[in-house]
Amino acid sequence: MNSLGGYNIEDLQVGMTASLAKTVTEADIAMFAGVSMDVNPIHLNEEFAKTTQFGGRIAHGMLSAGFISAVLANKLPGPGTVYMGQTVKFRAPVRIGDTVTATVTVKEVLVDKRRCVLDAVCSVKGKDIITGESVMYCTTEKG
Repeated sequence: MNSLGGYNIEDLQVGMTASLAKTVTEADIAMFAGVSMDVNPIHLNEEFAKTTQFGGRIAHGMLSAGFISAVLANKLPGPGTVYMGQTVKFRAPVRIGDTVTATVTVKEVLVDKRRCVLDAVCSVKGKDIITGESVMYCTTEKG
C-alpha cells in the first residue's frame, strides 16, 4: 500500500475486485446537471421524458459512469493513482431511486509501465447497465 492507502503497482494481482453502491436521487440529477451543464430534458423534464422510448426521466449516463471513477479513486487501485482512460458502453437507463453498484476488477498489471487495466461494470438489480475498461497509472513502492 502507498502512504495514502492506495495499492502500489507491485501490490496488484489479476482478479482483485472492489465495489461501491449509490442510490440515485433527484438531488444527484439536479446537481450533476448544474455541474456538467447537461440540461437535456430527458433528465429534467418528466412531461417530455414520458414521450420518449424510456417513458420517463432517466439519470445522466455519465453520472453512473462517475461511480466507476469513485471505486478506482477510493478503493482499487485507490488514492494516489491517476485515471488514464475509460471506455463505456451504456446498456440500460438508470432512474431516480435505482441503486447503482459499480465494480472494477483487475484484468492486467503492467509493472514496468506502472499501469493497470481493469474491467468496469455498473449494475442495477443484477443487470449490467454500463460495461467498460479502465486504465490507471499507479504508484510504486520504488519511489
